[in-house]
Amino acid sequence: MAQKYNQLRAMLAIAKGSFKSILRNPSAVVFSFGFPLVFILVFGFIGGGPPSVTIALTRRADTTYEIVRGLLRSPMIRLTDEMDTAKIREDVIKGRIAAILSVDTGRSPAGFPQYTIHTLTSSAGADKYGIVRSVIAQAFERAVEREPKQYQPIIVDELPQLPGREYSEIDFILPGMLGFSLLSAAVFGVAFLFFNLRQQLVLKRYGATPIAKRYIVLGEGISRVAFQLITAVVIIGIGKLFFHFTLVHGWVTFVEMLVLSLIGLIVFMGFGFIISSVSKSESTIPPFANVFTLPQFLLGGTFFSVEAFPVWLRKICEVLPLKQLNDAMRNIAFEGAHLTDCGKQLGILLLWGIGTYAIAIKVFKWE
Repeated sequence: MAQKYNQLRAMLAIAKGSFKSILRNPSAVVFSFGFPLVFILVFGFIGGGPPSVTIALTRRADTTYEIVRGLLRSPMIRLTDEMDTAKIREDVIKGRIAAILSVDTGRSPAGFPQYTIHTLTSSAGADKYGIVRSVIAQAFERAVEREPKQYQPIIVDELPQLPGREYSEIDFILPGMLGFSLLSAAVFGVAFLFFNLRQQLVLKRYGATPIAKRYIVLGEGISRVAFQLITAVVIIGIGKLFFHFTLVHGWVTFVEMLVLSLIGLIVFMGFGFIISSVSKSESTIPPFANVFTLPQFLLGGTFFSVEAFPVWLRKICEVLPLKQLNDAMRNIAFEGAHLTDCGKQLGILLLWGIGTYAIAIKVFKWE
């Protein structure tokens, strides 16, 4: 009696062979490991503060004061759009907002205007707050230069700091580099892989074997996922060991970041399937892939925060899958969130995944 063909074993054999071919491909290794690690090393050694400085006002009416208008005229300062007091306080604790300011004005004995600025900060935004203090001083100096007899020395009343963790550059840049690696490898890697398998008639030859088509795709996909998860482990490990990358809950945070990496990979691979199917030649794959990846590298919060962008552009950024993956990574790694707290980000990624694979199933070609 003939033994039943083992689809699972055949799929794992394909995955094993494909994984070995990835390791033998220098460009795949460099793109997945090399580029992200170079950026991590550069930013890790440079150090420095967070990429943007945002403040909040206890009373929006305080913008009528000249000293506040001078503060907001600085290109280094941005007033948050958030109106929820509890959310603003939470953002200060997490270092997203440098300080909450309120202004009291009075008159000196000589009758000149005198400002008292109350500031509420946290240790998480200590380096940001230094910029705020500096800009306040500059704004006051400019006001005095315009009307030297009209202003008494400014008083800055620093309220007790809220508790918070110290935020370093590596805590921002590493999740972005991890997202960069996942997106690049998933889109370019899958697109080139399946295009070449089709061009070299490998997929057609697979069709002559007893293995089901879905197991062929799964086998190739598993090899790509396994390689990229190893990449994620290496990137996070180097960040933690050498640059003190923050993993708030230790191994729990590490595992949740790997789960997020897996989700991101699966979503991004869908675009690779689409590009491999619509490309007429190997030379057309990079332009098609860049149409999808390049805007996300620039607008997805990979290299810098999108907080400095105008409001209309930030709204566009919010629908990008890489932006949601990067935000979820940073929330889990630094802010102590869990996967269950990332409903918005996971929901948007899920919608992208459903739409992408619906198209991929329609356009995917075997020959």
